[in-house]
Amino acid sequence: MGQTIFLADEAATDRLAMGLAPRLRAGDCLLLHGPVGAGKSHFARALIRARLGRAEDVPSPTFTLVQVYQDGDTEIWHADLYRLSHPDEVQELGLSDAFATAICLVEWPDRLGPMTPQDAVHVRLREQGAGRTADLSGGRAGLLDGIA
Repeated sequence: MGQTIFLADEAATDRLAMGLAPRLRAGDCLLLHGPVGAGKSHFARALIRARLGRAEDVPSPTFTLVQVYQDGDTEIWHADLYRLSHPDEVQELGLSDAFATAICLVEWPDRLGPMTPQDAVHVRLREQGAGRTADLSGGRAGLLDGIA
């Protein structure tokens, strides 16, 4: 079961990320879909800051491919797979292990191929008039209940 949320501006995107952040636990994976400029990095940045509870510097991992943040006993992995050309490269990054032990935010998840986690949350961002929409689906039972 999925849902679509209209995001009128960046503040609305921040609110969605802040509402989802405390629900996440180790083993949860968010797959962030959308074209360049859709707001994937903005959403990830807002979620990571909300999870950490501080204004952490959260650069886009476009060139480093992965950034890891420590949230107590849980790691948060933010990956940007745009530059990868084959799913085997994902294995080299250590993402398959992180999917089981960390909270993972993955931009350009189409690069995962068969390594895509079955119970991942899909967040599809797209422009809608002056704002954006976020289509949310998947995830473990109850994770998305009441998100708006």
